[in-house]
Amino acid sequence: MTDASPIRYPDPAFKILDPRFAAIVLGNTPVQRIAGDCLFTEGPVWFGDGRYLLWSDIPNDQIMRWEEETGAISVFRKPSNYANGNTRDRQGRLITCEHDSQKLTRTEYDGAITVLAESFDGKRLTGPNDVVVKSDGSIWFSDNGAGTRGNYLGHTLPQGLPFRVYRIDPGTAEITIAVGDMQRPNGLCFSPDESRLYVVDTPGGDKTVHVYDIVEDGTKAVNGRLFFNQMPGFADGIRCDTQGNVWCGFSGGEGEDGVAVYAPDGTLIGRILLPERCANVCFGGRKRNRLFMAASQSVYACYVEAQGAIGG
Repeated sequence: MTDASPIRYPDPAFKILDPRFAAIVLGNTPVQRIAGDCLFTEGPVWFGDGRYLLWSDIPNDQIMRWEEETGAISVFRKPSNYANGNTRDRQGRLITCEHDSQKLTRTEYDGAITVLAESFDGKRLTGPNDVVVKSDGSIWFSDNGAGTRGNYLGHTLPQGLPFRVYRIDPGTAEITIAVGDMQRPNGLCFSPDESRLYVVDTPGGDKTVHVYDIVEDGTKAVNGRLFFNQMPGFADGIRCDTQGNVWCGFSGGEGEDGVAVYAPDGTLIGRILLPERCANVCFGGRKRNRLFMAASQSVYACYVEAQGAIGG
């Protein structure tokens, strides 16, 4: 599924705000709409071994699949327990945040579902939202109650735990608190060298992105500080490229909806404008230089001269 009318190069959707973004933008590639007819797209994840993209359509309670070779779209899983964020572990298995079940799950090679996390300190999680996997195999996920605030994205349930980022140890499967000082942690990603963790905070007030240092043994994020505050616009899902730039699914209204790209020093260097709010992004394609954007009712894609960091 692509737009019927051609786009004159360079695509006006690319907005260069800093010379550093000029080196990333390609002048002869369009932003293409590859899928539509969804209600709330989220959690894009690339499967290079199969050359397909998966993403969540949360209110429709399904995970969708797009084939790069043919453009064919199909249902990968329904019901999905109102799945939101997705990623792959270092063995290539699908890791999924499930709103309705309030669980983090792993899909095994044979299709079986393994529950990785569903409670902490004897209380059920509030609803895992987004997830990344570190090179040591540890799994880091945000739990922010998005699945228990209403029936559209899950169900209604009183909050039983504070909203946090948790870490699952790859050896013991122990769940510990990685970040406990945010109001509503959302999207998250590691810097390419894994020395930093970026986390989006989406409370009722200012919605911001913070950056944390990873302690020497890799078990916790500390020294949290503001990375950017772009209010009234704000980020949701985020991913890093190999140069350390942070690519954010962004909501800002007409002229700002789409993707916002920040340099490692926190400078906004460019935008990719979309006609819809963008919730999340991932890199894929044969060279990991194709950006996939889950934006409200649609999924978009474009090529860039950047490659996604491993683990997102």
